[in-house]
Amino acid sequence: MTIEIVETDREPLASVLNTLRLTRVGDHNYRAETNLPQLSGRIYGGQVLAQAIVAATDTLEDEGRLIHSQTAAFLAPGDVKKPLDIEVKIVNDGRSFSTRRILVRQDGATIFSARDSFQLRQDGVEHHDRPPEVPWPDELRSSVEIFSSVDHPAARFMSSTNAIDIRHVDGDMYLQPNPSRSSTPRIWFRTRSPLPDSTPQALQRAMLAYAADQFMLEPIMHAHGLCWASPGISLATLDHTTWWHRDVNCSDWVLAELHSPSAQGGRGLTLAKFFQAGTLVATMAQEGMIRIPSSA
Repeated sequence: MTIEIVETDREPLASVLNTLRLTRVGDHNYRAETNLPQLSGRIYGGQVLAQAIVAATDTLEDEGRLIHSQTAAFLAPGDVKKPLDIEVKIVNDGRSFSTRRILVRQDGATIFSARDSFQLRQDGVEHHDRPPEVPWPDELRSSVEIFSSVDHPAARFMSSTNAIDIRHVDGDMYLQPNPSRSSTPRIWFRTRSPLPDSTPQALQRAMLAYAADQFMLEPIMHAHGLCWASPGISLATLDHTTWWHRDVNCSDWVLAELHSPSAQGGRGLTLAKFFQAGTLVATMAQEGMIRIPSSA
């Protein structure tokens, strides 16, 4: 079941979608020719999460199956200047569920692995957590506005390349630490320009994974008075799990409620709930490396 990668001429969203247009190079093997630019020179983890979903979905024969969980491990940094080779292994196709294992390689070395699980739409018992009461996005400052107002190379880069509009309920932490020291920040986000109405749900779910990876470690930084501009800070995703509970539309506002229950040994854990239109649409857990010079 091939995911239709929709077309748009609106940047930077068009560039994101272009990285998800994979070339099939054999049975269950794919190549990603382009990567999103990064100041670090390392491939952005959210891009690879989304590409793994697209590749795994392409191996499904049943169009009624949607990804409901992804458990991933980032094994080594990737080079943005080099293509990625993606191998999908069919683990199981049952009556209701399908399982795929995905390996992503660069120059022959495995840099990422994942297990993706898919399910037919089915009826069953239902309940969900309710979203917290927070200000609406139009009451908050946009990351797009922040980046465009700051005369700094990193801000100019983010202004031109980040396809996601992010609005921090509890204050942003781009250039200076957030004084609240809260380990439970709340964040609204959506694509800066809307995805076409024809965007399939499979791609919407891949876009959620793409978007959220860029702020999942922020609760840990919040708790320790750090920010993205903290001198010598080093961050990297180690492992990441997403559970999709309901359909999501990344063109509309999604509220992320994040919490870091623990940080230790240069690693930190974040748990996150994602709400849209009053319902819980996804849950994530991410462990990342977070180092500062005094603890390196």
